[in-house]
Amino acid sequence: MSNPVIETEEHRALRDAVAALGKRYGREYFANVVAEGKHTDELWTEAAKLGYLGVNLPEEYGGGGCGIAELAIVLEELGAAGCPLLMMVVSPAICGTVIARFGTEEQKRTWLPGLADGSRKMAFGITEPDAGSNSHRITTTARRDGGDWILNGRKVFISGVDIAEATLIVGRTADSRTGKLKPCLFIVPRDTPGFGRSPIPMDLAAPEKQFELTLDDVRLPADALVGDEDAGLLQLFAGLNPERIMTAAFALGMGRYALERAVDYARTRQVWKDPIGAHQAIAHPLAQAHIELELARLMTQKAAHLYDAGDDMGAGEAANMAKYAAAEAAVHSVDQAVHTLGGNGLTHEYGLASMITAARVARIAPVSREMILNFVSHQSLGLPKSY
Repeated sequence: MSNPVIETEEHRALRDAVAALGKRYGREYFANVVAEGKHTDELWTEAAKLGYLGVNLPEEYGGGGCGIAELAIVLEELGAAGCPLLMMVVSPAICGTVIARFGTEEQKRTWLPGLADGSRKMAFGITEPDAGSNSHRITTTARRDGGDWILNGRKVFISGVDIAEATLIVGRTADSRTGKLKPCLFIVPRDTPGFGRSPIPMDLAAPEKQFELTLDDVRLPADALVGDEDAGLLQLFAGLNPERIMTAAFALGMGRYALERAVDYARTRQVWKDPIGAHQAIAHPLAQAHIELELARLMTQKAAHLYDAGDDMGAGEAANMAKYAAAEAAVHSVDQAVHTLGGNGLTHEYGLASMITAARVARIAPVSREMILNFVSHQSLGLPKSY
C-alpha cells in the first residue's frame, strides 16, 4: 500500500521502521501466542525499547513527544504485519493521554514513564452491562468519605485487566450544586480490596482477554481522581477520541494484512490459463477494498491531525468518521480476502478465517457504527435526536 503524499518524511520513516519490526514477528508469531494462551510480551518489549509505545507521550516523562498521529502509524503497521497490539489502544493512547493532559504532577511521574517504556500497562473501564453505548446511564458511582473516594459498580468487556497494573475507571459523582451525576476518572490499582475481575469467554482469536469488573465499596485515596472533578466530559473525550483514532488504525492494519494475503494469492493461483487475479470478478473487488482502506486512512490521518492540534471538537467528528470508515473497510477487505481464497480462506494454514470475527469487533467497539451515524446526523448535519 503506497504512502499518501500528505505524510511527512518522518512519518514515512516511522512506517518503514515499524513495518520492519512487525515483519520480524508476523502472523505466525501472533497465532502461536494466541494458541498457547500467552501474551505478545516479546513484541511489546521490543516495540517499547525502540520508543514506539510511548511515541505520543511527553518527552519529560520518557515519551517521544509526538502525538496520536505517530502512535496510530505504529499500530497500523504492526497490524498490517499481522501482529497488532490491542493494548496500545488502551494503555498509551487512552490512559497515557488522559494522565498527560489532566493528571497531577505526581500521577504523571508515577505512571507516564512506565507507560512510555512499556514496563507498566493500564486498562480502561467505561462499558457497563446496562449502559451500552449510553454513557449517561453509567451507574458506577463515586462518593466522598472523608478524604477518600468510595466506588461501587460493574464494568464489562474491559481488555487486558489481568496484565494491567491499574484500570482507569469511569465513574460518576454528584454535582454539589445541581445534584446531577457527572463523569469522573479514577485510577484503581489491580489489587485494591473490593476490586474484582472475572474473564468473559470470547470466540475471538486474540491474546488480550476480556473481563467483567466489580467494584464493591472500593476505597481510594483522594489522589486517585484524575483531573478536575468538574471537568466532566472534556476529560472523558480526551481519552475517547484517541480511542476511536487508534481503533481505526487497528482496523486499517487488519484490512491491509488481509488484502495483501488475497492479492498474493490472486497473483499466483492458477486454475485455467491465467492467474485468477487476471479476472475482473476477482481483481475489481480487491481494488475496491484497497480504495476503501486508503480513504479510511486519510480520514484517520485527519482525525489524528486535528486532535494533536488541540481541536477537540473537530477531532470528535473526524475520529468517529475515521472509526466508521476503517471498520467498514476492514470488514469488506477481510470478507473479500476469504472469498478470493475460496476454501483455502477458511483453512488454518492461511489464517484468514479467524479474522472474520476480529474484523467485526471494529464495527462494534468502542462504539457501534449506528451510534456513530447518530453522532454525525446530530452533530454534523443538525438533525433532531430520536432518543
